[in-house]
Amino acid sequence: MPTRHPHPLRTALHNEVHARPYERMQPPLAVSHLAFVSSPEVQVADRAHLETLLRDLHLPLPAPEASHLSIDLPGARLRWERHTEFVSYTIWRPLRADEALDAAPAYRSLPDGWLASVPGELLVATNLLVLNSREQNLRGLVDAWLDADSLVGADVADGDLHIYSDFRLHPDGYGRWLVGVGNPSITPRRLGRNVQRLLEIDTYRMMALLGLPVARDTTRRLDELERQLAGLADTSAGSETADEARLLDSLTRLAREVESTYARHHSRFSASSAYFDLVEQRIDELRETRLEGLQTVREFVDRRLKPAVTTTAWASRRLGALSERVSRASELLRTRVETLQQEHARELLSTMNARQHLQLRLQAAVEGLSVAAITYYGVGLVGYLAKGAHAVHLPVPVELVIALAVPVIALTAWLGMRRLRRRIEG
Repeated sequence: MPTRHPHPLRTALHNEVHARPYERMQPPLAVSHLAFVSSPEVQVADRAHLETLLRDLHLPLPAPEASHLSIDLPGARLRWERHTEFVSYTIWRPLRADEALDAAPAYRSLPDGWLASVPGELLVATNLLVLNSREQNLRGLVDAWLDADSLVGADVADGDLHIYSDFRLHPDGYGRWLVGVGNPSITPRRLGRNVQRLLEIDTYRMMALLGLPVARDTTRRLDELERQLAGLADTSAGSETADEARLLDSLTRLAREVESTYARHHSRFSASSAYFDLVEQRIDELRETRLEGLQTVREFVDRRLKPAVTTTAWASRRLGALSERVSRASELLRTRVETLQQEHARELLSTMNARQHLQLRLQAAVEGLSVAAITYYGVGLVGYLAKGAHAVHLPVPVELVIALAVPVIALTAWLGMRRLRRRIEG
């Protein structure tokens, strides 16, 4: 070991590139491929269903953390893969030379009723034949097995393989691919790799299209939401002050609905874009060259699938743009409300200041009256004292004492009131 402290995920990450190896295949073959959309909870049931099959056939079970299994069954081989949103099963068996198009599909090699009870919702079902094109009239088989009106075909793998499909569901509910091996020396691994690419094109194509119904529904809802936003914007432009709070509440509800829609559908839109990228990647890996009179898989996808994926991407961008517009409108209206509130606050403060000045003036007037009242009562008390002293024959000049008490009491009262006011203000 290069170090005593390897990263805990080092081995798992190193082996990730080998997690789903391509299979070895030799013509002629019948292949069936099925993909079931399933949640994590359903995938637990799916694994239990697979383990039931393996136990019944006395075969080893996959490791608890395994997301891939490739194993031989009686008369066929099974490949199981668990993905984030779906689980896929690929079954293939060798064909006898006399079977050709009349051969039983490869999925018939599974026990009766087992495939029908697989958990999840069936989204992809494809039958694929791999034939030696030099030993059979491949174009005649194509005309007999596929719909000529929507036929797609190309040479792939540098011309070693010829592929055909019509991308239609046939009466048995399955799509069809026909692969002709033009070079008998092609390696089993290379053949298996290209067959796997075709099956993945079918699977990822359907997974990418899951976003299209959502995009259509979202587009209709977006039309209504955009009209609501336009109406609120027009109302806001000519609204009175009293309407601002109501408009802000309406915008808040609209923003909540837009964000809720975005949260529900954004992951679906992102997944559709990612699946379409995988479709284009697999088509690039085929290295197609044109067969005379037929459109290639790339041309078919560009004409039939790409507009649907573009619609999904446009709905996603439109939803994001609407969210930003609602957010901007809310911020503008909120700023307007805050500005009006600040103006009202300034007016209120001005009114309060004016009232405070009036109160100060009233307080000064009251203080003057208070000094006069205190002086009056204080002089009265002094007068009573002076008169009392005079009554007991003390030599007290009553009038003089009262006259001298007036300024003393008035000054004392004024100084006391002033000191009290300063203490309160302090």
